[in-house]
Amino acid sequence: MRHPIEPGRPIVVKIGSSSLTTGGGLINAEAIDRIVSQIAWLRQAGHPAVLVSSGAVAAGLPALGVVERPGNLPGLQAAAAVGQSKLIERYAQAFACHDLVVGQILLTRDVLAGREPYLHARAALDRLLELGVVPIVNENDTVVVDELRFGDNDRLAAIVSHLVGAGLLVILTDTPGLYAHDPRLVAEPELLSAVRHTDEILDDLHSGGSVGAYGSGGVATKVAAARMAAFSGIPTVVVGAVEHDAVRQAITGADIGTWVEPRSSSLGARRLWIAFSLPSLGVLTVDDGAVAALVEDGRSLLAAGVVGVEGDFSRGDAVEIHDEAGRLIGKGLAGLAGSTLRDVLGRHSSIAGGAAVHRDDLIVLA
Repeated sequence: MRHPIEPGRPIVVKIGSSSLTTGGGLINAEAIDRIVSQIAWLRQAGHPAVLVSSGAVAAGLPALGVVERPGNLPGLQAAAAVGQSKLIERYAQAFACHDLVVGQILLTRDVLAGREPYLHARAALDRLLELGVVPIVNENDTVVVDELRFGDNDRLAAIVSHLVGAGLLVILTDTPGLYAHDPRLVAEPELLSAVRHTDEILDDLHSGGSVGAYGSGGVATKVAAARMAAFSGIPTVVVGAVEHDAVRQAITGADIGTWVEPRSSSLGARRLWIAFSLPSLGVLTVDDGAVAALVEDGRSLLAAGVVGVEGDFSRGDAVEIHDEAGRLIGKGLAGLAGSTLRDVLGRHSSIAGGAAVHRDDLIVLA
C-alpha cells in the first residue's frame, strides 16, 4: 500500500490543538517550531504545502484567564477572536526564520456550500501555492454558528486536500497512529500500520472515538477525514506529532503511523463538492431493493424505494440516503422537494414527477 509521493504534488498537513499546546492550554513553542521546520523541508523537497492548524481557541484561553475550554458558542468565539491572531503571529515568526511567507485562510461550511465560492476558494489556494506562500487554514471560529461548522479540523483538512489535489494528507496527532483498540482500556493495543478505507476496523474506530480536552476532534473525526480524502484518491497518514521527521517519513513511504489506502480512482470535482462540502438538509430512508439499485447497479433513487423522509428541503438541496438500519448509503441532490416526496412515497416515478435523486447527482458512499 505505502508508496513515496511524487515531488510537485501538494501535501496537506493537519495538526490539532492537543499537539500544539501544553497541559495547561498554552501554545507550545517547541511544537510550533517542529511543525514549521517540517513544512519548510517539504518546500525544499519540491512539495507545495498547506497547513491546517487548530489551536486558536486554546491560544486565546490563557489571555482571557480561562482554564477550561468554554462549553458555549459565545465563549468559544471570544477565545478564537483573541487566540487566532496570537497563533498566526507565532507561525509567521517561525516561518520567517525559513524565509517563508504565510497566508491565513479562515473557512466556514457556507463558504464552500456554493459551487462558485468553492471554486474561488480553490483558486485562492492554488495561487498562494504558486507564489510560494504557505497557506494556514482554520475554521473561522469567531463568526461560525453550529449549523455552519465543519465540526473539526480533521474533516476540514480532507476538504482542503480535495481543493488542492493533494498527493497526501498527513494528520498529526497525540498518538503514534490509529490503534485497533483504545489504548486507555487495552494494554499494548495493536498499532494499525496500513488499512484500506473500506476496512471494518475503521467502522469500529469511528463509532467508538473520543474527544480531546482542548480540541473538537478525536479518533472518529480522523477516520472520517481519511475516508473523505480516500474518495479523492488521496492517501492519509495518521501519525504522532512528537516525531521530529514524521512528515518526511510519511511522504517517502516509510512505515510510520497508520496509512489509510484510498480508492483506486477519484470522484469528479463536482461529486466531491456534493459529497463533502454541501451540508445535508434531509435524510431519505430507502428499502433493500433501492440499496441494491444504488450500490450494485448505479441507478437513480426513485420514490418507489423511499420509505421515509426527514427534513424540510427543496429540490436541489443535498440529502443523505440511509438504509432501514440507519447506515449511510450515499448523498445527493434532491430531485423532489421533501414535501412533495412525502406525498408520493412508494409511487412510480412517472406519478412522482421524477427521480428522488438522479444518478448524475448521487454519490454512493457505502
